[in-house]
Amino acid sequence: MCVEWRCRMAYRDYQHFLDVLASAGELKRITEPVSPHLEITEIADRVMKSGGPALLFENVVGPPPRIGTPDPTSAVMGRPSIHSAAAGGESRRYPMPVSINAMGSRKRMSMALSCDDYSEHAGRIAALLKPDVPKSPGEALKFAQRTFGELKDVPPKRVARGICQEVVLQGSEIDLTKLPVLTCWPEDGGPYVTLPMVFTHDPTTGRRNVGMYRVQVQGKDECGMHWQMHKTGMRHMEEAGSTGRRIDVAVALGGDPIYAFGAIAPLPPGIDEMLFCGFLRRQRVELVPCKTVDVAVPADCEIVIEGYVDPAERRLEGPFGDHTGYYSLAEEFPVLHVTAVTMREKPVYPATIVGRPPMEDGWMGKAVEQVFLPMIQLTVPEIVDINLPVEATFHNMAFVRIKKKYPGHAYKVMSAIWGLGGLAFTKFVFVFDEDCDVHDLAEVVFRIGANCDPGRDHLLTKGPVDQLDHASVQEGFGGKIGFDCTHKWPGENGFSRPYPKLITMADDVARKIDEMWPRLGL
Repeated sequence: MCVEWRCRMAYRDYQHFLDVLASAGELKRITEPVSPHLEITEIADRVMKSGGPALLFENVVGPPPRIGTPDPTSAVMGRPSIHSAAAGGESRRYPMPVSINAMGSRKRMSMALSCDDYSEHAGRIAALLKPDVPKSPGEALKFAQRTFGELKDVPPKRVARGICQEVVLQGSEIDLTKLPVLTCWPEDGGPYVTLPMVFTHDPTTGRRNVGMYRVQVQGKDECGMHWQMHKTGMRHMEEAGSTGRRIDVAVALGGDPIYAFGAIAPLPPGIDEMLFCGFLRRQRVELVPCKTVDVAVPADCEIVIEGYVDPAERRLEGPFGDHTGYYSLAEEFPVLHVTAVTMREKPVYPATIVGRPPMEDGWMGKAVEQVFLPMIQLTVPEIVDINLPVEATFHNMAFVRIKKKYPGHAYKVMSAIWGLGGLAFTKFVFVFDEDCDVHDLAEVVFRIGANCDPGRDHLLTKGPVDQLDHASVQEGFGGKIGFDCTHKWPGENGFSRPYPKLITMADDVARKIDEMWPRLGL
């Protein structure tokens, strides 16, 4: 397999991805002794906000995390519990390096998706979803051949063994505190696995789901599983609970970085994340059966935590410094009982941190925004482009550019967005004309001020919001508002005044000055 990141080929494993980052000058190795308790976060946060490189901490040292039963009063109120107290005991060197910020720029996010720029995958998806009607048998054959070429290596396949099981720990050998799991922020309830792919199966249909849910280490073989009310993992657990069964779970770390993207991808119901990853990487995902649970995981992962969740059991989980920029407070969540930990012989521990943006997850979210735009357009074709601002943590705000066709069109688009998967959580929707660059904040603010009358051009409603939204009227439910920032048509929404034209220069003059510009010395 070639080393150049432009080669369009799948990565063998996570460490291959890190090698390619290094060869491209995108990885900085840190040999200074650094603790996973807060110190890695502080370094990574500074690097992320300055647009710095991926980091590989090769000398991870510090006392073991203090694990105990949280104080319910302090945890619920959001104050530090026993978990977040400074770890005590003799310092030790952790047996593996920690990788972070590996996808923390547009270039590295594109490299993680095996392409020059992640917008390429949007083009591939659009070509499959909205193909041109063939004008001849020859064109039809070419389309069929192209489609077959895109899809022939998509379905995942089972294999007997993988590097993720070179080391197998069971029973008394299991000790999650020996992993360099990060305690990210001072008031966190303990160390958290922050970049997991959590594998479960629907107990009725057997369909696989892969989601990214934070996992709190609460003991040597116990974890808090943060399945929010709207998440598929929670629905799987509830289905199992309705029949009195527990649910098998596997938490995978590492492997081709495309897997992490698949875990956060807002796929339509019924589309398997591992199948989608096979499409993106142009190569089947090889899955190996877990040792103690009925779940299969990518064979090239670095570390796998196997276990089960009893739907009837809950425990305080949190607080946690979240992507909202605030701590999410401690609440009752399911418990993962660990039955095995498997890993490669010399693993790297992949991690990320979340907090006040911008962070690494901002680039992961931007890739989701652009890659899935064709799927949004399949349902709402008048949408030309969309910007979910990183600063608004994506689910809070959307700037939408449309090809306006009739009076009130903006309101139709607002309602459509509030009915689309994860976009249903959007609290503020701003709709603009097709000549507005919604990725240019100066342009967006100009259009809002120029074209929107707050008393007339708004739509106020209610609906589901992100469970972590602490501003909502109740957990998971709150208000939403949309603003029509388009040029108004005669009679639209009671508008009867003449509408002025936007100031623009004549095209012929602009072209002449473009040609003249190099000679002006400006």
